[in-house]
Amino acid sequence: PAPTAPHALFDMKILGTSFYYHDAAAALLVDGKLVAAAEEERFNRKKHSSDFPENAIRYCLEAGNLNPTDLDAITFYEKPLVKFDRILQSTLATWPRGLETFVRAMPVWLTRNLKIDKQLSEALPGFSGDIVYCPHHVSHAASAFLASPFEEAAILVADGVGEWATTSIGRGKGGQVTLAKEIRFPHSLGLLYSAITAYLGFRVNDAEWKVMGLAPYGQPRYLEQLRDLVFVAPDGSFRLNMRYFDHHWNHRRIANDRLAKLLGRPQRPSGAPLEEFHNDVARSVQALLEEILLVIGKDLRVRTGSENLCLAGGVALNSVANRRLLTETGFQRIFVQPAAGDAGGALGCALYAYNTVFEKPRAFVMERADWGPIFEDGAISRALERLGVTYERLGDEALIARTAELVLASKVVGWFQGRMEFGPRALGNRSILGNATDPQMKDILNAKIKYREAFRPFAPSVLAEAAPDYFEMDGIPDSPFMTLVIPVRAASKARIPAVTHADGTGRVQTVTEKINPRFYKLIRRIGEMSGVPIVVNTSFNIRGEPIVCTPEEAVRCFERTGMDALVAGNCLVTKKRQAADLAKGWKESDRLEAGKAPRGNHFCV
Repeated sequence: PAPTAPHALFDMKILGTSFYYHDAAAALLVDGKLVAAAEEERFNRKKHSSDFPENAIRYCLEAGNLNPTDLDAITFYEKPLVKFDRILQSTLATWPRGLETFVRAMPVWLTRNLKIDKQLSEALPGFSGDIVYCPHHVSHAASAFLASPFEEAAILVADGVGEWATTSIGRGKGGQVTLAKEIRFPHSLGLLYSAITAYLGFRVNDAEWKVMGLAPYGQPRYLEQLRDLVFVAPDGSFRLNMRYFDHHWNHRRIANDRLAKLLGRPQRPSGAPLEEFHNDVARSVQALLEEILLVIGKDLRVRTGSENLCLAGGVALNSVANRRLLTETGFQRIFVQPAAGDAGGALGCALYAYNTVFEKPRAFVMERADWGPIFEDGAISRALERLGVTYERLGDEALIARTAELVLASKVVGWFQGRMEFGPRALGNRSILGNATDPQMKDILNAKIKYREAFRPFAPSVLAEAAPDYFEMDGIPDSPFMTLVIPVRAASKARIPAVTHADGTGRVQTVTEKINPRFYKLIRRIGEMSGVPIVVNTSFNIRGEPIVCTPEEAVRCFERTGMDALVAGNCLVTKKRQAADLAKGWKESDRLEAGKAPRGNHFCV
């Protein structure tokens, strides 16, 4: 039934939620404006957590100074009954092969996933408003368009799978979001890319960006073979060649053994050495994805006539493809909000309820990504003292100057400031910083800080006004959320080797004083001292763990890596000042446990 619009004209309060698949999250709107948003993983320390977001909900309500009784509506980012229908129909269509997946899925669905309203009501006692269910791809579309600066725009959503839809196109205008066409499961660009992710020995729903990072080291030698995996029509409609895929009936794998036969080699075991062959396969699937998205994008440009494009879904985090969609399809402007994956669905379903269901005028543009918890200097100091950490408290100018000196001396600095970011990118609040001009910095960060593969690139954060001097920003006004990979200018590649990837590009973040004044001032000071207003910026975590949320987690990461300094608020901590036994209480098993990805939810159930 259609929800009843609240009588109050102002201060309408809507809580958006996403959970039980991956990247569970919550977001709070008050009178159409975002007040708080965060992923559950940052609180329970399970990367890509699918758990009910009790901690994220509690944080959002506290940030808004609200009780459950104050909420007018709670929204959920998909339609559980429609998703359940897809599982039933897929099982029947593949009977008896799909029996195991069906048996595995049914207890979870019958006892939990079909009782979302009951769980929300129990978790939020006293709530008496509406519970609004929003289709998965509509949540994605709304998270992009209704948070964008555009009055109208074309919309492209692409991911693994929602209920049935895997790729959708449509248009947004005013407060309305309309999806006009969709490709349905089992045909999916997200699952096509994930199939190669698994074939290369990486974890699905976690390491697809490893494939994107590996691709520049290879050549598209296997593009013709991979084209056999998918049939593409002139308008971008596509169908997977299901001879190669099992995900429509088998929860354990996406592709079958025919993929290995097609490529001439068995799947790479996890942790095995990467060879030129693997680089070439990664480059080939990246080329294939870009090829298909460009066909879809060009058709969408003609179909809608719009010069604005909004992207959402997990595929929208492919920043290489995003830039080509902007520069090669006829669109003039692009918007990808920072939590483009399922976490952003919590924001999208809340915006959809406010603007479209309740027909309230748009009141929000997502100019920033920092919507998570903040820790004032007093709380940071108490945390450091409780942990026995020796620190210096500095004034603003001294803090900026000392940090710039450390960075330019090629020291690795943990940068813990302000509110935590929403989405997978650290954008200057929960960041690890390095010297962009040091050719050794990339290897130092990968080996001694992030504990990850040597091929993984690092992003440049640059003053927005200086970005055109170092990157080919032609036709690209800004890139505040690291959602575009942009070529480094030929004259600059030797100057910023730490952020220039193997193909001569960088995943750029443009920084303005308006949005992040302290981070801006730091980069400006680095520019004044070195002549290059750019810093290496990577997320404040190590491989397998979520980005840090609290000061305690920042100290833990700092002490157990090769980081040289930690700047938390106005407190400066350096390794050389710490007692040798500072981290005695942190066990290696703690890190390994915290880094485990949640299990029990898969790409199709």
